[in-house]
Amino acid sequence: MMPQRVRLQYEAALQHPTSIIGCQVRRDPPNSTERYTRWINELTSEQLLTQVFTSHGPTVVMPTWFCSRAWFSHVGPFDEGGQGVPEDLLFFYQHLRKGGRVVRVDQSLLLYRYHPLAATHSVLETTIWAHRVHFLEEWALSRWATFTIWNAGKQGRRLYRSLTPASQCKVVAFCDVDENKIRKGFYCYEDSQERPKPRIPILHFRAAQPPFVICVKLDLTGGAFEDNLTSLHLQEGQDFLHFS
Repeated sequence: MMPQRVRLQYEAALQHPTSIIGCQVRRDPPNSTERYTRWINELTSEQLLTQVFTSHGPTVVMPTWFCSRAWFSHVGPFDEGGQGVPEDLLFFYQHLRKGGRVVRVDQSLLLYRYHPLAATHSVLETTIWAHRVHFLEEWALSRWATFTIWNAGKQGRRLYRSLTPASQCKVVAFCDVDENKIRKGFYCYEDSQERPKPRIPILHFRAAQPPFVICVKLDLTGGAFEDNLTSLHLQEGQDFLHFS
């Protein structure tokens, strides 16, 4: 921890009494989890709230958290269910439900060590996925009449299958850049109890209608995906959300 951390985060907390205050970090070893570290350090102030659904988890990492005792008590205690419980994610979601905000001090105030036996690795990906989907439906999809899933591949189809029937009915299309998927024309949900089984169109992303739930990982395509998204001139949080 850097010597000025408590002072700077305390000053931020005085200005934002209902916020979780985070900070930028320096990773040790330096090249571990490079994509994740860039994400932690480079999110804009708006993205600290719009990107709360991604697989990265809370948009300010738990070791950097700072908030008042009064706000902590208002949100409620951590889930002490033990190993395998994503207590930081659950507290973060509850914080947002209570009207909390997220603020980051844009200085590197913490040396964030990576080691393969960290407790975070004991939490099953399927457990985190279930919590993420539930919060996405509660916090975002409940406000949308219809939406498109961006990615007709494995992750997009997995999201569709994980949704409640009410949310599945709102999916008007998948979209993609893969011509093979687009030529197929549709995705048939074979496990559905409906008759006939749902057949969801697969469109080119330029032919699809927002809002989008995006199931494409960021910072992995050499900028190609990000360029495609930017070309549509959409507003994050209103026209699309990341669920990668």
